[in-house]
Parts: sequence; structure tokens; C-alpha cells
Amino acid sequence: MLRTMSERRLAFFLLAVVVLGWGCAWVVIKLIVLQVAPIWGTVVRSVIGSIGLLILLLLSRQFTWPKRGDLPVVLVSGLLHSVAFGVLISFGLKYVPAGRSIVLGYTTPLWVAPGAWLFLRETMPPLRLLGLAIGMVGLLLLFNPLNFDWGNRNALIGNGLILLSAFCWSISILYVRAHRWVSSPFQLLFWQMMLANVVLVLLAIVVEGRPHIVLNPALIAEFVYGGLVASTLAFWAMHEVNRRLPATTTSLCILATPVVGIISSTLMLGEVIDWPLILSTMLILGGIAVGTIRRNSTA
Repeated sequence: MLRTMSERRLAFFLLAVVVLGWGCAWVVIKLIVLQVAPIWGTVVRSVIGSIGLLILLLLSRQFTWPKRGDLPVVLVSGLLHSVAFGVLISFGLKYVPAGRSIVLGYTTPLWVAPGAWLFLRETMPPLRLLGLAIGMVGLLLLFNPLNFDWGNRNALIGNGLILLSAFCWSISILYVRAHRWVSSPFQLLFWQMMLANVVLVLLAIVVEGRPHIVLNPALIAEFVYGGLVASTLAFWAMHEVNRRLPATTTSLCILATPVVGIISSTLMLGEVIDWPLILSTMLILGGIAVGTIRRNSTA
């Protein structure tokens, strides 16, 4: 009994690490793109994260070469999540406040639900439809003409890129759900990031040319946080949480991530939290929560 309680406490502590790590990551990436070209900034974060993951896998004796059956998921997740999601987020954050960006980024479950119904033949019960509708209302509220400047080209591009990143992430999630795993997702994450490193470097050279990075203590700390804390530590902690807590509990607690992102953007960047953002966040996360509870309770 004491061991079980201890494991649950450890699981919730690690879950808090994930929420804080991912929530503050958006602010850190915002700070990085203000100093470094978006793709090269993503390259540095990804390389640092890859090194951290490799060391962690070797120390825990979980390192493995990818099996043939896992190559497709390495390719899809590596390109859509590690490359597309990371690059689109970095470019989007050049034009969009971090607090607003994280809310848009976490609309991913809203796209996963209809995709799972269409491609994976998952059921779409009334409660999930209600959750989807609530979330979409929240998303539409973010683009209310009274609160959003539709004539601002940079705002349109930035918001569009963030939404596109969420869409890419949702496709990756759908493929991961349908995949029959040989190795564990955590073991394959290193190879996904290694593939991403190669693609990102080539993409950065073609799009942004030679890197121009002027290192300073703050930028080094931001790179370390983005690579080790928000990537290596958070993914390992999430792996351990999934082993110890029910899926419903984990899914609902992860919804605190955007809240942490909004608060940290206010404290660290001085961004203003207005009522439309607060209401939109409540609707989007509330809608996701409704769909999450229903999905996991019927699993």
C-alpha cells in the first residue's frame, strides 16, 4: 500500500514536471526566435534533446536500433511532429504572443477527434460531439473580428502557422494510434529526433543560409531548457507517468499545460491576458476535457 501511494506521488510529481516543462517551453521558444532564425533555433534545440535522450537511453539500458516494423512511425512522427510542428511553431511565435500560441497549439485534440472517426473508425458519441462543438466555439472566439485584426498580415500568417502545426501534430497522433509497435515509443523517440536533425539542418541551410548565432548566457540557458527540460526530461517523465497513472487522469492533467503557458508568458514576457483569451481557453480546454473523459471511459 505504501509503495503504491509512493508511486502515485512520484507519478503526479513527474506529471507536474511535464506540465511545467511543456508550458514554459513556448515562452522559451519565443525568446529564442527573437535572437535566432527559427529553423536554426529548432536545430539547436533538437540536437541538444537528441544527445540528452541518447544518454538517458544508454543509462537506463533501453537503447535499441529501430526495427523494420517501426520505421514507418519513425518517419511519420519524425517529419510531422519533430520537424513540421517544431518549425511551424517557431515561425508562428515570431508573430503571435506565446500565450495565444499555446492555446492554438493545444487545439490538436479537436482535429484528432474527427480524424479518428473518419480514418480509424472510432465512435463519435454525443458527448464527444458536444466537446468538439464547445472547443470549436472557443477557437472561433479567438478570431472574433472585435478582438482579432484580420487586416494584420503578420497576425494572419502567424496564427495560420500555429494552427497548421496543430494539424500536423494531429496527423502524427492518428498514425501513432494506428501503428503496431515493435519497440516502445520512448525508445523510438531518439531516432525520430535524429531523422529530424538531418532534415532540419538541410532545411535551415536552404531557407536561412549559414547560421548566425551569437551565444550569451541567457540564450544558452534557453537552448538547454528547450533541449533538455522541455524535450528529454519531459518526454522521459511522460513515459514514466503513462506507466503509473490511468489515461484519463493523465489526459485531464495535461490540459493544465496551456494555463501554465499563459501565466508564464505574462510573468516572463509581460503579455496581457484579456477576457477573450481566458474565455476561449476555458471553452477549448473544457471541450477537450469532455471528449477525453468520454473516450477513455469507454476504452
